[in-house]
Amino acid sequence: MRAQMARLDAVLVQALIAAALSFAHIHDVAVAAGQDGWKAWAYPVSVDLLLVAAWRRLRSGTAKAAAWCWFVIALAASLGANVATAGLLDLADVPAWLRILVAGWPAVAFLGGTLLAHSTPHTVPASEVIEDQEDDPEPTPEPPALDLPGIEAPPARPPVPVPAALIDHARKVAAEHHTRTGAPIDTPTLRARLGVPAPMAEAIAAHL
Repeated sequence: MRAQMARLDAVLVQALIAAALSFAHIHDVAVAAGQDGWKAWAYPVSVDLLLVAAWRRLRSGTAKAAAWCWFVIALAASLGANVATAGLLDLADVPAWLRILVAGWPAVAFLGGTLLAHSTPHTVPASEVIEDQEDDPEPTPEPPALDLPGIEAPPARPPVPVPAALIDHARKVAAEHHTRTGAPIDTPTLRARLGVPAPMAEAIAAHL
């Protein structure tokens, strides 16, 4: 327990030191680019908040492409400030392109934060799924075969071929239905969930 606490303390101290240094570097670049007073202190706060928002979206497991994009943008801003203050850039004579980047950063950060906060995955409510299943018409039963003398019965329909991948997907759908309702999935519900014709749904049900 003590060893774990010691590791946590070391990580926390290291994180605080890194954050303080990065914070100061971004502030210095903002001052050199013409942003003075409280505005220069707002720039590192904006960069760090965008980093945290992108990291939280990555941890949530949704919209990872957008989260990675904004995480890389914020990380590039932080690393760029660290490199710029390491003597590779004359802060007394900041080039025009850097002044443009610093001046445009608030709009970029606002756009990224807004997209990360409001881009949630679309989920279909369970009530809509139940309504769709109820509205789906029941399959028409086939008439029984007549066994009359002198009249040959029509040939039986060949079995409907079902791809193995579709059967695997149907097994997952059936398992999810059984977990959610506690009852095996029936053929009409399976057909509605998969969106396949009735003959194929019956063929898939025969494999489950």
